[in-house]
Amino acid sequence: MAERERFASGVGFVLATIGSAVGLGSIWKFPYEVGENGGGGFLLFYLLGLLLVVFPLLLAEFVIGRRGRGGAALSLQRVAIEARRSPHWRWIGLAGIATGFVILTYYAVIAGMTMAYVPHALTAGFAGSDQAASAAAFAELTGSPLHLGFWQAAFLAVAALVVARGVRKGVEAACTFLMPLLAVLMLALVVYAAIEGDLARTLDFLLVPHWQAVSPRAALDALGLGFFSIGVGMGVMITYAAYAGESFDLTRAAITTLAGDTLISLMAGIAIFPIVFAEGLDPAGGANLMFLTLPIAFGALPFGDVVGAAFFLLLFVAGLASTISLFEVVTAPLIRATGFGRARVTIAVAVAAWIGGLPSMLSFNLWAEARPLAGLGFDLGIFDAVDSLASNVLLPACGLALAVFAGWFLPESLYAAELGRGARRLLAALRLLLRWVAPAIILGYVLATQLGKL
Repeated sequence: MAERERFASGVGFVLATIGSAVGLGSIWKFPYEVGENGGGGFLLFYLLGLLLVVFPLLLAEFVIGRRGRGGAALSLQRVAIEARRSPHWRWIGLAGIATGFVILTYYAVIAGMTMAYVPHALTAGFAGSDQAASAAAFAELTGSPLHLGFWQAAFLAVAALVVARGVRKGVEAACTFLMPLLAVLMLALVVYAAIEGDLARTLDFLLVPHWQAVSPRAALDALGLGFFSIGVGMGVMITYAAYAGESFDLTRAAITTLAGDTLISLMAGIAIFPIVFAEGLDPAGGANLMFLTLPIAFGALPFGDVVGAAFFLLLFVAGLASTISLFEVVTAPLIRATGFGRARVTIAVAVAAWIGGLPSMLSFNLWAEARPLAGLGFDLGIFDAVDSLASNVLLPACGLALAVFAGWFLPESLYAAELGRGARRLLAALRLLLRWVAPAIILGYVLATQLGKL
């Protein structure tokens, strides 16, 4: 059974959790969110959100997963029964699994684009790219449903191949290879950007708070980015912790996961913004920063095609590591529920994710004018609507429910058994954050996002 598998080492466990946390959220979404919201001030609120909301939820997921030794729903059910609570708390896990699957469907569309841009950089290249040429290259990829659907399927196939091999030979082995590769690629791009780009302006933009550029809504958006980037609430970390050995230090693993993700996010900003500033481009370029703005910059730089290929390879690696975790959170409970082998279940999940992602994929071409939420007053295409639903509603809702359960219904003795009785101060702070601080911040974010009052 999936829950009986184990990571071979603590290092493998931490690399897997960092891989899950990093993903496209840290390298694709983080830079453009920071760029749109004024830089350093936004970053401070992001870090504050990690400390007050994401860290306690991450640690709670680790505790529940290792104590429950199952998938997200099963671990919650087992822990709830141990605490003499209703087994219906497993519905938090089921909701998280469903959220993870929804994210997987549209995440693979963007990740497939990063995969496609690697050979594009090495063949067609970016030399001489201007706004029109960059837009034409992006339109060529996204304008064809067959072309875009192929890369979406290819990316899912690669991720499925890893997950089908199991926890040690697949997930752990892949992350043990992918995370060092990601670090090397990132470091090389940072060095290149520091030499060829405007590093001084970047450091001022990222590290110096410019409060006039930070609105209350931007501060809450920083929290939402933390949810998307780390992925708490989906049950991914519960699932991974179920494979953790008894000797693994969960507190240290949580701190290392957040530190690793934050470091990679900052390095992504330092790799991207010097080039953007040096070429006079707009750091607030939004989601188009990756596929429309940066290719223009690469085209004007020495060895721009190689650098561009390395950058999109970096995005692909990050997306793959994160997608592996999304696959695992869905696959693990299905293996137990159906009794089928891991390979068969993984293939089924991949096919279902590809089919489920077709509307998001088609929103870039044939269904570009579709507005599924127009009746509710939202002028969003299908892809943006699904992304908004997952990032702004489902993830925070799952996180809120998890905080209530972990803060109010799990006894301190259960935390002490997994974290160590010596961590009394940590347990007191954890209880305070889970009961009061995290729910208040999450509710504020959800209300502000949905009601549009900020």
